[in-house]
Amino acid sequence: MEDKLPIRLENIHPILSIKDMDRSRAFYLDILGFKETDWGTNEFTSISRDGSSIYLCRGAQGNPGTWVWVGFAGDIFELHQRLKSNGVVIHQPPTNYSWALEMQIEDPDGHILRFGTEPDNTKPFLD
Repeated sequence: MEDKLPIRLENIHPILSIKDMDRSRAFYLDILGFKETDWGTNEFTSISRDGSSIYLCRGAQGNPGTWVWVGFAGDIFELHQRLKSNGVVIHQPPTNYSWALEMQIEDPDGHILRFGTEPDNTKPFLD
């Protein structure tokens, strides 16, 4: 096996294809609490929160239905209630797996965001 590539990764950011920048901004900024970069346009922008970011691109890049893992520290049940009360489409409520206590939501363009925390080792795992 050859040596690994002689590079150091600085970051990885998914690019999500969106249809309506205003609708996506409202979802990611107002509901999920992301901040937008100052160079963003109605065609392409970057949103970030807590050192992680996602690019939003109107039509030209990315694929509809992308899945994104969002690991976080916090109360997944409280997050679930807040998102539900904001009308967010919940694909899977908090579910305890061996890899994470996970919830799946849908953004306005059909991308699935998999929010997960550490699994609850005091309860059975679904898997």
